[in-house]
Amino acid sequence: MRLAGPLRIVALVVSVGLTWIVASILLGGPGSGFPRIQQLFTSPESSVTAAPRARKYKCGLPQPCPEEHLAFRVVSGAANVIGPKICLEDKMLMSSVKDNVGRGLNIALVNGVSGELIEARAFDMWAGDVNDLLKFIRPLHEGTLVFVASYDDPATKMNEETRKLFSELGSRNAKELAFRDSWVFVGAKGVQNKSPFEQHVKNSKHTNKYEGWPEALEMEGCIPRRSTAS
Repeated sequence: MRLAGPLRIVALVVSVGLTWIVASILLGGPGSGFPRIQQLFTSPESSVTAAPRARKYKCGLPQPCPEEHLAFRVVSGAANVIGPKICLEDKMLMSSVKDNVGRGLNIALVNGVSGELIEARAFDMWAGDVNDLLKFIRPLHEGTLVFVASYDDPATKMNEETRKLFSELGSRNAKELAFRDSWVFVGAKGVQNKSPFEQHVKNSKHTNKYEGWPEALEMEGCIPRRSTAS
């Protein structure tokens, strides 16, 4: 019976020692924090470092534009459901959210020197009056940038003068634009050559992405600022 007391003390010491050893193993030793505890509760998948997200620049461009250039993105409408978008220098000039787009041609006029929006309007090319469009693009000043995005039908009301004016702004495809084609274009008043910023997809039942409409178009790039605009 006299040995009960010392045995209890020995058992207590052994128990404390084992507890200390287990704790040291789990905690990773003094000063090392809790790496081994974390390993027990960390899955292999979550321990892999996540790949950094690709940086986006103005208007969502994958690369920044050079100095004295304007970043833009123009997206045509999808069928007659999703409206077009025109972004310039990270500012949304036209979109469904801004409630300033509509069926036909969506056009934003921009000062080619400052990059400031002059005016943005939508012109119904199915049931509207083409003279409203002509009054809008006839008096443009030299150096004015013209951003165009189609939605649903861009061409039914187009006449010869309309096509000629867009051609003078640098368009290659305005002369052949037809019912429900998809079209995005950036031109300028007073350009000498055809614009490199234009995309056009014909409405064709053999190639249409949507029933009755071709695919939507998306175009982005950098436009050099004009040196002067009168």
